[in-house]
Amino acid sequence: MKSVGKGEVYFIGVVEKAGGDEAKIRIFPEFCSGLKGVEEFSHLIVLYWFHLRDNEANRRTLLVFPRRRMVNVEKGVFASRSPSRPNPIGLCVVELVKRENCTLTVKGLDAVEGSPIIDVKPYITSVDFVENVRVPDWATRDTEQ
Repeated sequence: MKSVGKGEVYFIGVVEKAGGDEAKIRIFPEFCSGLKGVEEFSHLIVLYWFHLRDNEANRRTLLVFPRRRMVNVEKGVFASRSPSRPNPIGLCVVELVKRENCTLTVKGLDAVEGSPIIDVKPYITSVDFVENVRVPDWATRDTEQ
């Protein structure tokens, strides 16, 4: 695959505990001062690395059957949340429960333990909330039907 340019990504932390109601994200000491003020926000946007999918085969995946949906419909990877993609980056909006030094306790994280953290951003309603969103039927069907 051709790429336009190469960049460098620094992993700033790691998911230490996942699953269950709450998860823990440990930010590495050299990036910990970047958390100053984060506790003023109720929700955060967490970008993480799908490290278990970081291989040539998964990075070449362009067509997928969205796993979490019961409809057997093939879609382009950019029209899905598949972890197999050219750049294995995950994004999740989480609720911040608490910050203790360099550790964030959050609810709603969909990353697995050991996932490297790329970035943490505050969720700001004036920027991140979008009204009148259009989503296809296959993307809204619940898997428990």
